[in-house]
Amino acid sequence: MNRAELLSSIENPEAFMDELCRRDFVSFVMRAYPMVRGGVLLPNWHFDAVAHVLDEVSAGRLRGLVVALPPRHLKSMLISVFWVAWKLGHNPGLRFVCVSYSNELSHAMARDCRTLMQSALYQRLFPRTRIRSNRSAVHDFETTAAGGRLSTSITGTLTGRGGDYIIVDDAHKPDEVFSDVVREAVVEWFFSTLSSRLDQPTKGAIIVVMQRLHQYDLAGMLAERGWAQLSLPAIATARELVPLTRGRIHVRQEGEALAPDFFPLHELRAKEQDIGSRLFAAQYQQDPVPAEGNIVKAGWLLNYGPELKMNDGGFIVQSWDTASKDGERNDYSVCITAHVRGRKVHILDVWRQKVQFSELWKAAIDLARNCRCHSLLIEDTVNGTALISRLRNEQPSGVPTPIARRPKLDKVARLEAASSMIEAGDLLLPPEAQWLATFKSELLGFPSARHDDQVDALSQLMNWVDERQRDDDTSSEGPILVDLAEPYYDHRPNWEYDPWGPESY
Repeated sequence: MNRAELLSSIENPEAFMDELCRRDFVSFVMRAYPMVRGGVLLPNWHFDAVAHVLDEVSAGRLRGLVVALPPRHLKSMLISVFWVAWKLGHNPGLRFVCVSYSNELSHAMARDCRTLMQSALYQRLFPRTRIRSNRSAVHDFETTAAGGRLSTSITGTLTGRGGDYIIVDDAHKPDEVFSDVVREAVVEWFFSTLSSRLDQPTKGAIIVVMQRLHQYDLAGMLAERGWAQLSLPAIATARELVPLTRGRIHVRQEGEALAPDFFPLHELRAKEQDIGSRLFAAQYQQDPVPAEGNIVKAGWLLNYGPELKMNDGGFIVQSWDTASKDGERNDYSVCITAHVRGRKVHILDVWRQKVQFSELWKAAIDLARNCRCHSLLIEDTVNGTALISRLRNEQPSGVPTPIARRPKLDKVARLEAASSMIEAGDLLLPPEAQWLATFKSELLGFPSARHDDQVDALSQLMNWVDERQRDDDTSSEGPILVDLAEPYYDHRPNWEYDPWGPESY
């Protein structure tokens, strides 16, 4: 329809609306929604924000896109249902592959899409697009022009199948995303299998639709690789300018709800109280590692100063968390060295590497000797058990007999137990150190951070100090004193830097 025909159609409101729905995706969504879910859909500006990035995909300017929106804000309906149907209406030869973490979820969205495409409204808007009668299965329907929509799950097969557009909608099952093995398997599957399924890699596009769940979920890993993102928190954390269709801009003010007609601010605050700030920050704010921290808050992390030079007692403790394997995708082995005085724990150094057992053995001896370590805590699991056994059997000089620490609680519970000491200001960090940024990031991000080895070593240390202090309160034995004026090393260690020089204190 040309411009003259469009203007004349205003005299026929239905014809005008039909043409508007063909040309404008958001208008199509508003009118087609009752065909799928019934009722009336209230408009909101974020529909236009989604439409804008989808226009960029259609124009070939985006080959990879992540859309991260909170629950109940129609992200899946907009992209996996309405956009697929709208694109097939304009080009029935397009092929879509739509993937979710389960077949049930994937098929539910496919069913909505097929229902819409078989409706009288859709067939009037797009008369050239029809589903083949002999290829109309919910999970895999085909148009008469050989296009269509294949839906499958993360574990489903894609052998021999590809598409012009691939949509990954909710790649992670929420209750499994904190399993490193399960989460990383999804990420590996995406890069090794799914990303190669575009029919024309130079022209097609992949869209990932999800709510954030973990710092290193699929969206997080794609962000690290520079993928374009439309990430809208449920409650704006700052004033922002969000591009919309037709060159428009939405100005969002700090504290505003994303879609107050769907999910008003008071309901969002109630939801935060219901599920907790950590989950709310990830799922609703798209920030799985909030600036203030998860279990441990940034404001709790204090620095020590010149008082550590004072010769007023204390002792040196090392806390080891050893990895079971040394592969690239495995955890690190970590040794935290601290000066302990009463309940105050001053972190002096964090050693963190991926090593074979022979290297682990050498590091344990060198670090203990160089630091004049008094108490050596080692988690009694896997390589830690082997390290404990060998140290006890060989008793190398200058190394204290290791104290085996077998975890009785899970990782989260152990840090939560230690968090009261941290909040009380009993954990003190140096103002500057080479390892400090990584240590803080992992501690604040836990349990959403990619690694947890430093957290395990720290919670082991803090809980041991707490137990020892409570025992000391009922014992006549006084604290062990060391002369802080003396250097803590016998020879320079074989690391890139020497944390034990006198200038460190």
